Amino acid sequence: MSKTIRISSALAAVILLSGAASFAQSGEAVYKAKCQSCHGAQGVPNPGIAKAMGVKPASDPSVKSLSEAQMITDTTNGKGKMPAFKGKLSDAEIKASVDYFRTFAK
Repeated sequence: MSKTIRISSALAAVILLSGAASFAQSGEAVYKAKCQSCHGAQGVPNPGIAKAMGVKPASDPSVKSLSEAQMITDTTNGKGKMPAFKGKLSDAEIKASVDYFRTFAK
């Protein structure tokens, strides 16, 4: 009987942990949902958006020179015409989306 209880407990723990892990969105998912419309699918904005909103590609030297911390601050508080995402995204989602965006600059 105790072996059955241990197996059932282990199974319940795995199910609960996998459910919690899938609740958090990946950086790619957050980027696609919240950032891609202005920053482009590969970190290169549409020319019209770039001109109207002042959005630079991820590969631009001025963007590449920003630290991760600065990008997180800009995303959290907003910068220029970009809205603030504080209260709309969790700190973890903001960091994950910044990390994903930074992959385009490489």
